[in-house]
Amino acid sequence: MSTDSTVTGGDGPAAGVVLVGGRSSRMGESKAALEWHGSTLVRRTAGLLARTVDGPVVVVRAPGQPLPELPARVEVVDDPAEGLGPMQGIATGLAALSDRALVAFVCSTDLPFLHPAYIRRVLAALDADVDVVLPHVNGHRQPLATAYRTALAPVVAGLVAHGQLKLAMLFDHCRVRRIDDAALLTDPRLHALDPALDSVLNVNEPDDYRAARARPAPEITVQRYGALASAGKRGPTAVEAATLGAAAAAVGLALDRHVVAALNGDQITRDPEMPLVAGDAIAFLSADAGG
Repeated sequence: MSTDSTVTGGDGPAAGVVLVGGRSSRMGESKAALEWHGSTLVRRTAGLLARTVDGPVVVVRAPGQPLPELPARVEVVDDPAEGLGPMQGIATGLAALSDRALVAFVCSTDLPFLHPAYIRRVLAALDADVDVVLPHVNGHRQPLATAYRTALAPVVAGLVAHGQLKLAMLFDHCRVRRIDDAALLTDPRLHALDPALDSVLNVNEPDDYRAARARPAPEITVQRYGALASAGKRGPTAVEAATLGAAAAAVGLALDRHVVAALNGDQITRDPEMPLVAGDAIAFLSADAGG
């Protein structure tokens, strides 16, 4: 199975929610707009969800909050009220999806190492017996890297309306499956590509961001075909690249109208900010000659 194979929940297409409406008081600036290898954190997180789930992806922001450019298929919805925390954001996001998907992966914007294999593993554990799959990584709950049934939207909204804003209160009102590190890593692809479960590593403060940004970009495999593979440029090449544009530049290509890329053999794109992760394989083809 390719790294980028899109996923569904057990009841149909899975959707995605990215929460960006927090005040980022510890960071001192908008986390969503933080630079990430030539892109932004929100562009990366939303793009990873969009390339992984079959259903729609929504970004939930504070009313009127400015955002960097997002992938074409990602929608933006506004919280009806500001300052009520992630419970309000989850209620808004699930409600925006409730007529189009039964399940959604919900996450914060500041997960630069989120991997599609983690998203797939968590969604796969959401079956007819539960409403929430709540990962526990290194002994800590990860409610903002979790799978929820969209039918929970009115439940969450009701809790918010009564001033119950702690996520733990939600878990007292629904069926929760808790899944720890060992259970998550029974998935062989997740074990191979994100063994430390860095998917849930967030950046709350400037030092967190600087340390995360200093890490090398993920290692991916690039191969050129057709006219692009002339002059001894055939065969796979390993490069470090966090975006499709960086992968192209690493092998001396420009992502213009003459070049198209196939991500993991199935998604065709020339979006330079398409986020890449460890294990990805990119095939560059000549758009003029059909590869």
